[in-house]
Amino acid sequence: MRNLRSYYSASIAEFLRQSSSEIIGIVHSNDISAETTIQQSNTWESEVQILKDQLRSFSDGRIIFEYTIPRMGKRVDAVVLYKNIVFLLEFKCGDAEYRQSTYDQVYDYALDLRNFQKESHDKLLVPIMVSTRAVAAINVIRERDRVIEPLRCNAGNIADVINMVAARYNESAFDYVAWENSEYLPTPTIVEAAQALYRGHNVHDITRSDAGAENLTVTTDEINRIIEYSKANGRKSICFVTGVPGAGKTLVGLNIAIQRSDAQQGEHAVFLSGNSRW
Repeated sequence: MRNLRSYYSASIAEFLRQSSSEIIGIVHSNDISAETTIQQSNTWESEVQILKDQLRSFSDGRIIFEYTIPRMGKRVDAVVLYKNIVFLLEFKCGDAEYRQSTYDQVYDYALDLRNFQKESHDKLLVPIMVSTRAVAAINVIRERDRVIEPLRCNAGNIADVINMVAARYNESAFDYVAWENSEYLPTPTIVEAAQALYRGHNVHDITRSDAGAENLTVTTDEINRIIEYSKANGRKSICFVTGVPGAGKTLVGLNIAIQRSDAQQGEHAVFLSGNSRW
């Protein structure tokens, strides 16, 4: 049966027992892409061989290849769950440099899991960039909100870096399989949330606001009146809506944007929101 969360998942002990060809076969069987190249297949083989070598002394833990990050539409090359820590490995096979793009990529994976995967909210997440032919780098552990800044490895010192982190932390035990199958709860954008909210509802149905629904409706109706006047007379109008926090300004804007987003009627509303504190 195809695994939708990853291309391969097993205990480290089982991973070490299985042959590389068997592991690669499982990876390919779960890859539904019609565009998988020989280069990608060779990369998987390299990753398997490197991790078999590097994890050979590990007596417990779990390993996952091509673990999906749904919101980003991406997959982490490898995840190692060891000593109750989540290690995220992004490989650049044949690369002799530690690139900023790789740093950003694997860091984004860790932050995404930290924010949106239920079982990762309280786990220590350690992103690791693996440039297989790069010289060994000096790593300094810097942690922020349970995410360590990306560490740098080559093909020969992955185990050393993992053990360095594991020796520094004493994490509470958790179920590795439960983590792997955890709920993924991404927060929708404000526009996506508004569109979902207004399917079959309008401003009258919103009660979580310090302003009464009547005031919100009056404001919305007045802006709609100005819009209709401007359309009829070929005018341009700017409306300023003010109020204390919680007064319902954003709700008015969302309501107008949704009502006026009808391309068939020649209306193309756009809702933009910015706040320097976000």
